[in-house]
Order: sequence, then structure tokens, then C-alpha cells
Amino acid sequence: MAHKQEQQQNQVRFVEVDEDQAGQRIDNFLRTALKGAPKSLIYRIVRKGEIRVNKKRVKPDTRLNAGDMIRIPPIRVSEPGEPTPVGTGLADHLDGAVLYESDSLMVINKPAGLAVHGGSGVSLGLIEALRQVRPDCRFLELVHRLDRDTSGCIMVAKKRSMLRYLHDALRSRKVNKIYHALVVGRWVKRKERIDAPLLRCELKSGERIVKVQQDGKASLTDFTVLRRYQDLATLVEARPLTGRTHQIRVHTQFAGHSIVGDVKYTPDDVNNQFRQQGIKRLMLHAARLELNLPDGERLRVEAPLDADTEKALAQLADRYAE
Repeated sequence: MAHKQEQQQNQVRFVEVDEDQAGQRIDNFLRTALKGAPKSLIYRIVRKGEIRVNKKRVKPDTRLNAGDMIRIPPIRVSEPGEPTPVGTGLADHLDGAVLYESDSLMVINKPAGLAVHGGSGVSLGLIEALRQVRPDCRFLELVHRLDRDTSGCIMVAKKRSMLRYLHDALRSRKVNKIYHALVVGRWVKRKERIDAPLLRCELKSGERIVKVQQDGKASLTDFTVLRRYQDLATLVEARPLTGRTHQIRVHTQFAGHSIVGDVKYTPDDVNNQFRQQGIKRLMLHAARLELNLPDGERLRVEAPLDADTEKALAQLADRYAE
């Protein structure tokens, strides 16, 4: 394998675009074809004309057609070139975390604490791990994201045509995402819609947060109370009607009931109180996905909570039963 990669780095390659790859931009195609190559290198070789499509120079935003022949020059990816190997424990966990699979789509029950992709100090994320444990899948790409500490349903496309279909479905709000969150205090209204615009900000420390601000982007979330633990906490169902960064986390904070275990939006002393109750994670879980597949079939996928979190909630119910 290493010898084959070395050959590819030292030789000009010609790659034909297939039907499933048609429609994407050349820069995105190269990011997949040249795993590990920095974006700056990709844009440089495109700009210098070293990348040719049907023997012609192209721009980074050039769209590809089926049958196009792409010339890729010899490149050297900076070391270390090898990805961080997936440990046996994570490989086994991911194997058992597949909630749904077809020839074009996987839905994974992502564990809390696993980033969806590497970068920013994370050497190995969900998508990199999946590519290692499922080498039979020629194409694997995240359809959407979950925060590192959020668990639950996440879609991974196995074909570019499915990726495009689901991106369109997400943009047109044809994918229902249902979350469960344990929030601080007693949420009084059984059903409530939070309509509060959100704006991404950067603090003086460099930390990025999201705030409710009138000049932010329109954001809507529907909440339904599932269970109350006296005045200590409430388990709610959250249905985001828009897809903003940290939307549920900030909307619960805005409602006066931030999410248990949220180190960014919930006070440390409150989180410490719940740690003593055995709850040591961000209590936000992508519990269910509902959507129509391209053939019209209605897909509904549910993700169970991990055993430790289920146990902690059961103990909370015993102590604070209503």
C-alpha cells in the first residue's frame, strides 16, 4: 500500500470522472483524490495549470462532467502522511453503531466525545475512522455535522449522488432532526417555540460562541417536555426548524434552561452539581432522523442512548420522581 502511494506521488495520474462524481467542483474533487494534501497546495497546482481537465487549464470552481479526464501531477504530501490508526475498541464500537445502511447511505450512532472529523488538535474523527474500518467503501463523506460532545444520529453518504440529494433535502428542510436534551431547572410550558436570532461571535480570549442577537440569523426551535425531575432538571425534545451552529444549546440557555454538562453555555458550578449525580457529559443527543429517500421510501432511524447515560437518567428519576 505504501509503495502504491509512493508511486502515485512520483507519477502523473489520469483519472476519469464517473457519473457519481459529476457536478462537483474540481477543488473538492482534488481534496478527495489527494487525501492529506493541504488546500493551499491544491489551489496552487490548479492556479499554475498543473491540473488539466480534458487537456485544458481550469479554475478551482470548474464543475466536472462524467467522462472528463483529469491530469493530476506528481505531488508529495507532507509527513506524517499516514493517518492515526483506529484502535480496536473504536473500530468495534463503530461496527456496532451502524443504525441503518444501504448501498448509498449509512446512519451512525455517534458516541459523545468523538469529533466528526480530524483537525484543530483532533488527529482522528468519525469520518477518518470510518474510512479505515470500511476500506470497501470507495466514497464516504459526512452529510452534516454534530458537535463533538453531542451523541446520536449522523448521516454518512456512500455515494456522491446521495450526498447531493441529502444536502438539497437539508436546505429545503425536508429532513426532520429530533434531539433529546436534559436541561437545568423546571421547564414549565409543555410545548414552546423559541424564536431568537443567533449570531456567531469571538471573545477576546479567541473562544467562539453563539449569542442571541437581533442582527443575527433567524432561528427557530420547537421544544416539548418529555419528563420533569422535580425542579432539578427537565428532559425535553428539541426540533430545530433552522440549522444554526449551537442552535439548541443557545436556545435552551435563552429560555433560562441551559443544557446539563455544556461547558460553553452552562455555569461550572451547575455542571459540577450534576457531575455529583453521575452525569459527566453534554446531555444533548440526536435521537431520531426522519426523511424521504430518493425512491420515495420514508426512512425513520432512532439512536439509543449509551448505557452509562441511560443508567444516570434512571437514577435521576428514582431520586427526583414526581
